[in-house]
Amino acid sequence: MELRQLEYFVAVTEEASFTRAAARLHVAQPGVSAQIRQLERELGLPLLDRSGRTVRLTEAGSAVLPYARAALSAVAGARLMVDELTGLVRGHVTVGVIEWMKVLDLPGLLADFHRDHPQVEITLSEARAADMIDALRTGRLDLGFISMGAVPPEGLETQVIIDQPVVAAVALDDPLARRDTIPLTALRDRKLICLPKGTGLRAVIDDACSAAGFTPGISFEIGDPLTLAQLAARGLGVAVLPESATLPHQDELHTVEITRPRMSGRIALAWRADGPTSPAARALINLARARMPASAEGSSSGSGSASGQGSDPAPAQAPAPGQALGPSPG
Repeated sequence: MELRQLEYFVAVTEEASFTRAAARLHVAQPGVSAQIRQLERELGLPLLDRSGRTVRLTEAGSAVLPYARAALSAVAGARLMVDELTGLVRGHVTVGVIEWMKVLDLPGLLADFHRDHPQVEITLSEARAADMIDALRTGRLDLGFISMGAVPPEGLETQVIIDQPVVAAVALDDPLARRDTIPLTALRDRKLICLPKGTGLRAVIDDACSAAGFTPGISFEIGDPLTLAQLAARGLGVAVLPESATLPHQDELHTVEITRPRMSGRIALAWRADGPTSPAARALINLARARMPASAEGSSSGSGSASGQGSDPAPAQAPAPGQALGPSPG
């Protein structure tokens, strides 16, 4: 039995797919399948049920999984101890991003990190906020740039770096174009253009509508806030999006402030609050926290009881002059 076989087995289990596991491990899919079949032969029982559309654990696989994870965790702990003792920063770090990352100098951050720690391999992974939060909690990501609501996700430490108001954007001939402010309930019977489910900002909007007593009528769901603004400018509905995403279309859109309640689109650095963290991951987290702009919210721990829940958000952090924060929180 080899550690590689256990690593492949755990990856396939977590991804529920040989294809996704191979992509995550950066190896060919046949190699993953061959190693797991060899592991099954050594143990004498099938560990995975391959008969359905997704891969599932067999009874034997469910029994073996915690031991596989414990073995991999023990090896990672031994390597971490050696690195701590020798003062080396090496290994591998994984960073989760969303589309709006072009607004921040991520290439510059990673270039500086690579210059200081050339022995560390860096992997970038683009995903929805909900998926990144789960990956951060389980240790599959070391650092994430996530969108979130007023309360930090459970089990994560966060540093808010962008905080801006959520607004309604409409075409210039829309009836709402005569208004400067509206309550959220004014959108009850309108077709809305929003980010898709699984994004932090969509969760903020859905929760606010639920609290106001209605379910939003969504006509378009798109992951790029700039495209949402373009659809609204063409008269296809009311875009509910971060204020900065409207800036490139000021000549085509009217922006209406949403009050009662006010909502914020927030982007934060996020990392696991508990559990082992490699020296390489700690170095990257510390560099990112120092380099990325911090809003007035500062850092917080996701305990499900963060202060400020249910209150108006802190004043939004404005973009630098001439800079649009778009694509914006996803």
